[in-house]
Amino acid sequence: MSNKTLKDLLIHALRDIYFAESAIYKALPKIIDASKRPGLKDALTKHRHETEDHISRLEQAFGAVGMKPQSTPCEAIKGILKEGDEIIEAFGESEIGDAAIVFACQAVEHYEINRYGTMHAWAAQLGMDDVASLLADTLQQEHAANDALTSLAEEGINEAGGSHEADADAKNEGARGSDASAPS
Repeated sequence: MSNKTLKDLLIHALRDIYFAESAIYKALPKIIDASKRPGLKDALTKHRHETEDHISRLEQAFGAVGMKPQSTPCEAIKGILKEGDEIIEAFGESEIGDAAIVFACQAVEHYEINRYGTMHAWAAQLGMDDVASLLADTLQQEHAANDALTSLAEEGINEAGGSHEADADAKNEGARGSDASAPS
């Protein structure tokens, strides 16, 4: 049996999310460029600036546990970002491109919310109040970013592609109806 502790796991998680935040920061400009709606571009640009703060807070958290910032490659975020690239490649030029971007970005946000929520709980349990506070601040921003994406989607991004599908369905239904009533 190993002598690993909850603190060891927290440090591993800090290294993991430090890698993830750096990868997200690097990926965001491409996603911002692919966005068509100004509101989405603004939200993603704002979150990129917040991501700089997340990285800085993680560096402070490392200092609080007596370590230099260090990352551990995170296969989970690599996969989420790769899938996001694939989704943007497949749908980015279509009318539903921004909906695809929101879909991909919310996968990232949910990953981050999971990680920061868990790390916050561990830091609090370990009595590392300074680390817990830093993680809580980032967790709050991740929730806000996710909520902003949801609002953008519900306020029109999802409707952009859906309205044309409804029009096409209505035309197809009308065509079927007229075909059905045509003399044979």
